[in-house]
Amino acid sequence: MSRVCLSVLQGLHAAGWSSRLQAGLRSEPRRVLSASGRGRMNVFNREMKKRQKNWAASLQDGGLYDYLRDEVGSRVADRVYDIARTFPLALDVGGGKSHIAEHLNKDVVERLFLTDISQQAVRRGRQTEIPTHCILADEEFLPFRENTFDLVVSSLVLHWINDLPGALRQIHQVLKPDGVFIGAMVGGETLYELRCSLQLAETEREGGFSPHVSPYTAVTDLGNLLGQAGFNMLTVDIDDVQVHYPGIMEVMTDLQGMGESNCAWNRRSLLHRDTMLAAAAVYKEMYGNEDGSIPATFEILYMIGWKPHESQAKPARRGSATTSFGDLSKINQPSGAEKP
Repeated sequence: MSRVCLSVLQGLHAAGWSSRLQAGLRSEPRRVLSASGRGRMNVFNREMKKRQKNWAASLQDGGLYDYLRDEVGSRVADRVYDIARTFPLALDVGGGKSHIAEHLNKDVVERLFLTDISQQAVRRGRQTEIPTHCILADEEFLPFRENTFDLVVSSLVLHWINDLPGALRQIHQVLKPDGVFIGAMVGGETLYELRCSLQLAETEREGGFSPHVSPYTAVTDLGNLLGQAGFNMLTVDIDDVQVHYPGIMEVMTDLQGMGESNCAWNRRSLLHRDTMLAAAAVYKEMYGNEDGSIPATFEILYMIGWKPHESQAKPARRGSATTSFGDLSKINQPSGAEKP
């Protein structure tokens, strides 16, 4: 595999892609307005998220914490295989250590561009058979021109985006007509056990609670966001991944090792020792398993959206149906000639 780690502004011609990138790379990333037109929201500290991901990727035993990203990456790759075509040029948004690409082959994706905010994650990427070119770039500002890629994939990164509608619009823009976006992100019910335990413990010990788990997107909003971004032929589905841990400290340690610690501006950086002990007791009491372990649930939202093209199937004209819903119950009934 050819894996070339590049910054946004240098090294691109050396990779032998000058002609393609001349058309594919924008000179400057554009800031995008939110769906309301009032400017993007600023919920997350993106600089802190970069530091968290760099720290996690630099761990000597960092591979021990990749189990969730590897699992979800493989499920995103499965959805790519479900589409019976070859993609000459693909983009992995927030690809990190190639958690999706390692499950793909060059018969499906011929060349891949991978962006990530973390330099350490890019440097420690896995070897794959797909020629891969890595670019350090913030997922909120994709440095590519319109109509560049045949496929865009993303796994477990979009839930840290401040302006998700704007990010989806950028993904739509960089896709070629009839290109497809396949992504996965954390949903609103993720870590509900941890969230509830911390809130109950903090309320009991300190008389109130602060957010310790970041806000996530609800599945009911995702289809609308994709439609507003310009995608059609949408598919959205949910998968719950449950991991069992010895205790609450192991849950929080693994989240830190994944680079998934909370980076919301309104987070509370420290928890009192008494509050943590109370939260651990609440967690085991409310959700604990018979063997003494505790579950942590990750709700994963998968999405597929296509950029419109004239060759795509279009919905039938309203009112053109020849059968009414009231007749559906008669489909399995024998016709008059077949009655005894």
